[in-house]
Amino acid sequence: MKLDKWQKEVLEVKGNLALCSGRQVGKSTVIAIKAGETAIKGKKTIMIIAATERQALLLFEKVLSYIYINHKAMIKKGSDKPTKHQLKLTNGSVIHCLPTGDSGYGIRGYTINELYADEAHFIGEEVWAAVTPMLATTGGRITLLSTPFGSEGYFYRCFHDKKFTAIHVSTEDVAESREEPQRTNMLEFLKDEKERMTKLQYQQEYLGLFVGGIKRFLSDELIKEICTKDPSLKCVKIGDYFQGIDIARMGGDETVLTTMDRINREYATQVDLTIPDAQTLTDTARLIIHKDIGMRHKKIFMDDGGLGVGVFDILYDDPQTKRKVVGLNNASREVERTINRGKTKIKSKNLLGEDMAIFFKNLAEKGKIKLFKDPRLIQSLRSMQMDVGDGKLKIYGNYSHIFESLKRAVHCLKDKTLNIYVC
Repeated sequence: MKLDKWQKEVLEVKGNLALCSGRQVGKSTVIAIKAGETAIKGKKTIMIIAATERQALLLFEKVLSYIYINHKAMIKKGSDKPTKHQLKLTNGSVIHCLPTGDSGYGIRGYTINELYADEAHFIGEEVWAAVTPMLATTGGRITLLSTPFGSEGYFYRCFHDKKFTAIHVSTEDVAESREEPQRTNMLEFLKDEKERMTKLQYQQEYLGLFVGGIKRFLSDELIKEICTKDPSLKCVKIGDYFQGIDIARMGGDETVLTTMDRINREYATQVDLTIPDAQTLTDTARLIIHKDIGMRHKKIFMDDGGLGVGVFDILYDDPQTKRKVVGLNNASREVERTINRGKTKIKSKNLLGEDMAIFFKNLAEKGKIKLFKDPRLIQSLRSMQMDVGDGKLKIYGNYSHIFESLKRAVHCLKDKTLNIYVC
């Protein structure tokens, strides 16, 4: 494998490392090599963590793949064969893979030599109090890799700490150094992203800069106030069920189905969160139809643009969901308004995605929604940011798919707008 210059520098770092970069530069690939070689060269206990299980598994699987390709004979077999969360080697090394959740409770009690934290900037402050004691007796090292997330937090502090080797990587610089046709493909992609994003958002996501002008959309305090329900408890239906759906992008986040129980048209409480494994659009449509047979939603809100249109069309043709499915996408749409008793018509643009996000936040601040206390859900809410650069409000997140489904589901409390978007 041909490595970039900065990737070689990463492999040469002996102590603590804070790797801050834009997206799609190959940071998890080089960290997988670093972790794999560390485990191979001596008896080590290594832990890979991330805020969510999905993110932690992505890095763990790359480490497993590297060792399998280059040192297959060292992987233990039989009862010690690799599992979803653990890899044992014949030299005594063990690699653990665990999600931190919101507090780090599930990872307490381990003693380790090496810690690798993926998307470290998205791991909550409380977690680090549970993590760092694991290295106290071994004098082990910490490797943090992440895209930036504002200009505060543990990762930000470590990047500016003299005890860490700080390496910064821009996606633009990486693209320029790649061979053709990858160079041209990456530069064209970045050009499109720069046009789509605000200036500050692009600086953070692809230049890998700590941008102070971007703020958290939902505070930790607000998230704790609304995420109180135990997902394992059986829910008794009180009002009408409404479902919000976010369809996964190609190669992106998971598809998410969320159901809310609307009570007295004033409050909404979560009763279901379904995140299926990667599947075809047809299978996704079948799942939605199957769940509706059991839950009998009054309305099903989903994106009717992009990849969502394929699922939307299937649901609109099916008699089970035909009269329930409602298109709510994030794009600007023209809305025709009539004034002066129908004599004058004007057209205006509505940014529905931001409108839905703001409506969700207003409901949360008024105590009108209650959600599951689920680590995946909490992480999605924590990842949401807002940027008012370039004179327009932009609300987005690196782990936004659960939030996207939630903001559609709670749209059920906005009765006055429902008929506008019924297809």
